Amino acid sequence: MPQTHLHPGPGGGVLAITQPARCRAVIALLHPADDSSWDQPLFRHLDEVLPKSGIAVVRYDRRPAPGDSDVPLDVQVDDLRDALAETVQQVGPVPTGLFGFSQGAWVALLAAAADPALAFLVVVGCSTVSPAEQMRFGAAQQLREAGYGPGALAELARLRAAWEKFQRGTVSREVAQRVIDALADRPWYPMSWVPAVLPATPGWFDMDFDPAVPLRRIQCPVLAFYGDDEWVPVADSVGVWRREYPHPDRLTIHYLPGTGHYPMLSGPDQAVISPDYEEALLSWLNQVLAERPTS
Repeated sequence: MPQTHLHPGPGGGVLAITQPARCRAVIALLHPADDSSWDQPLFRHLDEVLPKSGIAVVRYDRRPAPGDSDVPLDVQVDDLRDALAETVQQVGPVPTGLFGFSQGAWVALLAAAADPALAFLVVVGCSTVSPAEQMRFGAAQQLREAGYGPGALAELARLRAAWEKFQRGTVSREVAQRVIDALADRPWYPMSWVPAVLPATPGWFDMDFDPAVPLRRIQCPVLAFYGDDEWVPVADSVGVWRREYPHPDRLTIHYLPGTGHYPMLSGPDQAVISPDYEEALLSWLNQVLAERPTS
């Protein structure tokens, strides 16, 4: 079995590098918003299967978030650079790629755009619309799936508009809080992802981040996985890839039937990794690495 080397991670926590005996590439794994751990299910799966194919896996704890906010995307990119610098010391100069799931896909886009030497990019559940637009879609989808109709959806849109305006600084906290107070007793309110009491000051640093901007600068091959996603507007996101990514011959969009935001199938007892996801990932990585120049 490959050996996992544990080190202090960027921003605190753990950095784990699983290095196969004969390493032909490295892949660093980037976190969803709701799980900052180096030891989460999708990461464990990749750490199990990729070293068997000669690909070292880099996992680490994301730094703690400031207050109730997300860690800014540019800070996550800086931490990724630190993790990869440590990895080079352990593994050596081999082709390097990135894996980003959900919010981690945005970090991966930014890092890939800044590194023309990156060997490959894999993203899962990657929204290519802004975080604000993605959360509007996702919250509305939660209400639809719970059986709520047009009236609730209209109120949700009003609520999230007030939240966004507060975060942008275009309305005062008092004005936005009045909208929240008028709707906070709705049974669907917990699915809105708007706090019942606003913070003293705005803190959603990246709400209007435009993924298409870094996407236009990416040079490496890209594999993008999408399921029947309850959080990401898939058709819109795929459309941005098709329009904006500058190398269409290097883009692979792979749909995963029977999955949602995660590349997992729902079983009678628990969700399991989609075999289609694992097979497509390994096949694509083998092809990309085989096609790389040897010198």
